[in-house]
Amino acid sequence: MFIHCFGASAGYFCRRMPAIPISELIHVLQIAVGPVILISGVGLLLLTLTNRLGRAVDRSRQLRQELREVPEEDRHRLSPQVQILFRRARLLRLSIIMAGLSVLLVAILIIVVFLTVLMKLEVGMAITLLFIGCMASLIVSLIAFIRDVQLSLQALKLELEI
Repeated sequence: MFIHCFGASAGYFCRRMPAIPISELIHVLQIAVGPVILISGVGLLLLTLTNRLGRAVDRSRQLRQELREVPEEDRHRLSPQVQILFRRARLLRLSIIMAGLSVLLVAILIIVVFLTVLMKLEVGMAITLLFIGCMASLIVSLIAFIRDVQLSLQALKLELEI
């Protein structure tokens, strides 16, 4: 047993915490590996999404410049592309936010799993809800990503018709 104190002067709240056997901690680490891998995978997704957002923003700026230089009668061909790029940017923003929320929830999940073991808590429902929230956020992110890919092909089609 060891005493764990926390608070303003580390003396306000003291609680005796049992020493956790190393075999139990190893088991918790094994359980935490799955969510850690999820963080890595979603991190790669975030990298892809931010690159796509950057490309959409750059292309929007380029088209905006072209709209200023093109004669009035030709603007109708570029305007739909700008609108699609704006819709894509909004979808990518949603996808990035939801992927980031997914990573945040899985990080909280890992902390809760460790605290559950360390403090001998029964918080199975909290762990379940965190995992469901993580997966739901990831699903929304992926749906927005798929929609962005569809819109990018629609924009390409418009550009090739010009």
